[in-house]
Amino acid sequence: MKPLTSHCLRFIVLMVVFATNVSAQNQPTDPNLVAAERPLAILQNEHTWTSLFNGQDLSGWIGDTEGYTVENGTLVCKKGGKTLFSEKQYSDFAFQFEFKLEESGNNGIGIRVPQGGHAATDGMEIQILDHDGTRYQGDAKMENGQTRRLSWLKPWQYHGSIYGIVPAKTGYLKPVGQWNTETIIAVDDHVMVILNGAVIVDAFLENTTPVDGGKHPGMKNTSGHLCFAGHSDRVEFRELKLADLSKAKPLIKNATDNTPPPGFKALFNGADLTGWKGLAHKNANERRALTGEALQQAQAKADEQMREHWSVVDGLLTYDGKGQSLCTERDYGDFEFYVDWKIPPGADSGIYLRGTPQVQIWDPWDARVKNGESLPETPQQWVAAYKNGRNLGSGGLWNNKRSRNSPTILADNPPGQWNTFFIRMVGEKVSIWLNGKQIVDRVTLENYWDKSGLTPVFRSDQIELQHHGSELFFKNLYLRELPY
Repeated sequence: MKPLTSHCLRFIVLMVVFATNVSAQNQPTDPNLVAAERPLAILQNEHTWTSLFNGQDLSGWIGDTEGYTVENGTLVCKKGGKTLFSEKQYSDFAFQFEFKLEESGNNGIGIRVPQGGHAATDGMEIQILDHDGTRYQGDAKMENGQTRRLSWLKPWQYHGSIYGIVPAKTGYLKPVGQWNTETIIAVDDHVMVILNGAVIVDAFLENTTPVDGGKHPGMKNTSGHLCFAGHSDRVEFRELKLADLSKAKPLIKNATDNTPPPGFKALFNGADLTGWKGLAHKNANERRALTGEALQQAQAKADEQMREHWSVVDGLLTYDGKGQSLCTERDYGDFEFYVDWKIPPGADSGIYLRGTPQVQIWDPWDARVKNGESLPETPQQWVAAYKNGRNLGSGGLWNNKRSRNSPTILADNPPGQWNTFFIRMVGEKVSIWLNGKQIVDRVTLENYWDKSGLTPVFRSDQIELQHHGSELFFKNLYLRELPY
């Protein structure tokens, strides 16, 4: 056989590369793997992990400490092991761990469980189970003589399910004897389970009816212990770590301007407009539809206008009232957001969340009268002067039609003084604190751009500082992304 020439070798290499690229292009994309990329990246890049297991003993854990042991740095639930609780309680968190099952092995991760409580009812239990094990299935002979494998597990008993509440997607559990990696995320009513890089549960509990038809009072818990539910089988765990996602305090004490607190990033650096852009289109639906050259042209024009009317003066993000809204360059989904704002008397503004109006900002003491008219004198005249609701204060989700749109209390400081919003958005729900007082409690932000009222707010989009023809001042804009 003659040796291959360099040209032949080069041709073969090119053909192999071509075939590999074609194969990659034709490879279907698993949507559950894609869905996990963003929350895992946010946890990796934005949050700090704390170890919950030292690899030596059961420090930090209480309950059935006799039913669990440590073997070669691994936490092991022994045969007959029951419930092991974390000493600390947690509200919102991401809990990541590795586990290895024996054949038909069964355990569970309880979240927000009261001490001594039952994981699946008093809290919520995320199944840890070899659902393909022989204990849970068998062969049945059909009338035609063929044999069919049947499982007597309910859908909500398969691995990763919120027991009795939400069934998990299957197909991502590794074979018995191999290590699996799992991440459980619980923020407000949002519970997500990621197994070996795939989202297998993504549920908002307020919108969820338990699939087993039973009562699950633990669904309403806002905090509690983590626990291993036991179930008497040997299951091994390692690399236990937690990211604390509990709500930040609504006010930051004694901080230097434009210096973010731990865990947050500054959206405004106090020096220039880095990280911000102009409003490419007033209608979010039409803006999102822009692509290619049309988008580039619209954005370039918007950025030029932005630089004419938005500026930084003495460390303050300043608007002259003559341009358009200011937008973050990046899109955001679930987050916590601090922003200090100041307006002159009679001004009007707001904060768009995910490109959607709006957390209202205005002067509650501005009685609107026509030019030449005197201020109201009678109660009826005063009511008429505030017919748009500004007397109720800033912070309401003012464009809501079905959900509450006004704040619960007036918490504004007078015009000319600084105010502080702390905004927490999880899913469609928004909570708002103004000057340390909660004025909105998990209210749905409706999709203003969908006039049918059927489409929820965008899952992520830009944050906007709303233009309404008034001078505006902002500082201390800090954001912490939450995984979703």
